[in-house]
Amino acid sequence: MARTILVVDDEPTVRETLAENLQREGYRVVTASDGREALARFRGERPDLVILDVMLPELSGVEVCRIIRAESAVPILMLTAKDAEIDTVVGLEVGADDYVTKPFSLRELLARVRALLRRLEQQAVEAPPAVIDLGAVQVDLAGHRLLRDGRAVAIKPKAFDLLAFLVRHPGQVFTRDQLLEHVWGYDYAGETRTVDVHMHWLRSDIEADTSHPTFLQTVRGVGYVFRRPGSA
Repeated sequence: MARTILVVDDEPTVRETLAENLQREGYRVVTASDGREALARFRGERPDLVILDVMLPELSGVEVCRIIRAESAVPILMLTAKDAEIDTVVGLEVGADDYVTKPFSLRELLARVRALLRRLEQQAVEAPPAVIDLGAVQVDLAGHRLLRDGRAVAIKPKAFDLLAFLVRHPGQVFTRDQLLEHVWGYDYAGETRTVDVHMHWLRSDIEADTSHPTFLQTVRGVGYVFRRPGSA
C-alpha cells in the first residue's frame, strides 16, 4: 500500500508541484492550504509523513507542528523561508524531524522524504498496550473504559479522554492550557480550573490515596504528569 503524505502550503504552485512529484514517486498525496485545514486533514487521513510550511494562514506551521506532535510520532518535514534560522530552530524544538529552506531542490526534498520514511520503517517502536494496569484499576484505551476488578467504572467521557491523553504521554509534563487544548479542543474557551476538577475526579477513581497520588501527579507551578507504575 502506498504511503500517504500530507502537503501543507498556502501557495498553490508549491502544493501542486510537490503533489505531482510525490505522486510520480508512488506516494498518495493529500493537501491543505492553511493550518486549521492541515489539522483536519491530518486527523482524517492519518498520513505517514507531513510536509509543513512554516508560514500559514489561520494557524502557523510551528503551531500545527506542535499540535500534531502531541498527538502522533509521524515524521514532519518543515519548509522554511531562506535564512529564517529562528523558524528552523523553533520548528525543531516543537518536534519537526527535518527541514528544507525555500527555494528548495525537488531532488533534495524527495531524498529527505525517503530518508524519513526509511527511518520510520526501521524504528522498532513497541506500541503501548491496549490496557494499562494501575494495580487496583485498569485503563482500557482500546475500549475507552476504566475497569476495577474487570468491571467498568462510571466515568465522565471527558475525564477518560484526559486520562487517556496523559497515559499515552507518560513522564511528560503538561500545563493546564496544553491539556485544555489537546483534550477539550484548540478553540475551547473555558477556564483552566476545568482541568483541576477533572483531575480531582480521576484521582478519586484511580488513586489509593488522593492526597498523595501515585499516578496523576502535580508538578507545582507547571501542571500535571502521568507516572507509569514503577517509574521514578
